[in-house]
Amino acid sequence: MQTFRKGFTLIELMIVIFLIVTIYTLVFSYFSKEEAKPKPLSPLTLKSSLSDAGMLNGETTLLCIDKCKSCYLRQGMDNDYEEYENGSNLQNTEVYLLDAYNDLSLAEYGRYNDKKVCLKLNFYPNGSSTKAVLDTPEGIFYLPSYFGKPQKVDSLDAAKELWLKDTKLVSGRGDFY
Repeated sequence: MQTFRKGFTLIELMIVIFLIVTIYTLVFSYFSKEEAKPKPLSPLTLKSSLSDAGMLNGETTLLCIDKCKSCYLRQGMDNDYEEYENGSNLQNTEVYLLDAYNDLSLAEYGRYNDKKVCLKLNFYPNGSSTKAVLDTPEGIFYLPSYFGKPQKVDSLDAAKELWLKDTKLVSGRGDFY
């Protein structure tokens, strides 16, 4: 007499569950690692890339040298700079700051590791950062210091107008808030 099996044995069920759990773990650990990996820095995503990767803890300074081909991060004022290893799209960037006469002037930051510093931005715990205008091969970008997102503009004059408008809002009678 022949008997037919109508189900799985306990060992077969345990093997199937083990395989499903293993595959699930491998797949989701891969995706979680991808999300945490910092993206290359670009003018429009500079602050968000660093923030999303958890690199803006306390006061942080971003420093780029060698025509902005190499960038470094420093957490706090007492720590050393560490190389940002995820690349950047900031090559050949010129940085402009507003001077005492409300004119944009090319920023001079000095030297680091015996190479000229082309970009230096500070990020503060309250969410603000250094205000700057970046002139890149891809265009001109205004980076606000407080709230708001970086914007691509048509000219240095347009960036200057945005800078002055933001300064007026912040120093006004509370209109900004």
